[in-house]
Amino acid sequence: MDREIQPNVRRKKLMWQGLVILLVTGALTLVGWSSAGLLKPTLSRDRVRTAKAELGPIEATISAAGKVVPEFEQVLSAPVQTRVLKILKRPGDVLRAGEPILVLDVNETKLQLEKLAQQIELKRNQQAKARLDLQTSLNSLQSQFDLKKLDHKAAHAATARNQELHRSGLLSEELLKQAELQEEKIGVELTQLDAAKRTAQETTVTQLAGLELEMKSFDDERHELQRQLELATTKADRPGVLTWVVTEEGASLQKGAVLARIADLSTFRVEATISDIHARTLASGMVARIKVNDDTLSGQIAEINPTIKDGIMTVGVALDEKSNRLLRSNLRVDVYFVTAAKSRTLRLKSGPSVSGEGAHDVFVIRGNQALRIPVKVGISSFEQVEILDGLSEGDEVILSDMNDYRGLREIALKQ
Repeated sequence: MDREIQPNVRRKKLMWQGLVILLVTGALTLVGWSSAGLLKPTLSRDRVRTAKAELGPIEATISAAGKVVPEFEQVLSAPVQTRVLKILKRPGDVLRAGEPILVLDVNETKLQLEKLAQQIELKRNQQAKARLDLQTSLNSLQSQFDLKKLDHKAAHAATARNQELHRSGLLSEELLKQAELQEEKIGVELTQLDAAKRTAQETTVTQLAGLELEMKSFDDERHELQRQLELATTKADRPGVLTWVVTEEGASLQKGAVLARIADLSTFRVEATISDIHARTLASGMVARIKVNDDTLSGQIAEINPTIKDGIMTVGVALDEKSNRLLRSNLRVDVYFVTAAKSRTLRLKSGPSVSGEGAHDVFVIRGNQALRIPVKVGISSFEQVEILDGLSEGDEVILSDMNDYRGLREIALKQ
């Protein structure tokens, strides 16, 4: 049968239970205090990038993608329908001014030039013959005019003599009338010859002018053929590098087909592509900053291509230093167009924690702590932002990404 537990045994058991509970409670409290100390947010200073707010100038920019291209690129095209006989240079070859690149078949053009020279010679002969014939005709008319003029003088003298005889009663009225009619007839003939002579002179001038125009037309055509023959030698106009040339000897080419491309790699420009939403903002002469690795070059908008494709427009940028050693053909660069500028304002380097216009929360270092402070950002460039409110000159701001700490108001910093 069960026996009743003694009171002293029961007291000892209760004391042991209370002591265990007390020990467990103390241990849990100690662990909580330790955990609280261990979970306090801290940040190592050497793991973050910082910058100080300072006074100075700032530019507002919009960014674009750019490519460095030669400022001058010559395109050689076929002046006539031709065929490639020989390729003298290959892409990458350095060319001197006047150095030939291709040999083209120009025999057909030469035959046309020879045929045209024959036509010019024939036309010259025709011109000389026409001038001679017209001069002969003029001489004949002049002779007839001179003779008729003498006849007219003789008839006039006879009429005067007959009139004197008629007044003396020695000549009848009928014979006097015949003499006057003869003088009048010769006068009419003289007038006709004089008119014919003037007409012949005008005709001579007109015909010779027409022949001269024909000669000039043939001569212009000859000069054009000679120019095409000179172009068919495919020579470089200036020193440069051959970037492209037809690849197949014997290939037939139509007039105007591209034969080669020559680039002058001593000077460069930049072709930038940007969304067409900025079309109203951009204008010729606008300042541009070109980021080449860690260096920045300056320039200005030289041209804006009006053609927009897939929402992208192309802008040509002229560089202030066209021959800078950093420039290479087809080098990809970042382009920033300056839309506004301030000569003196509070500015801060841009970073993941602060970029773009509007309100931001940043962590400002105060001693061994980083405090979260709201700031207002104004205009921004590719390197800096304008601080309108929230910071003072000299404030040190954490620029690194602080999204993991966005819910905290302060962070302890470790050296």
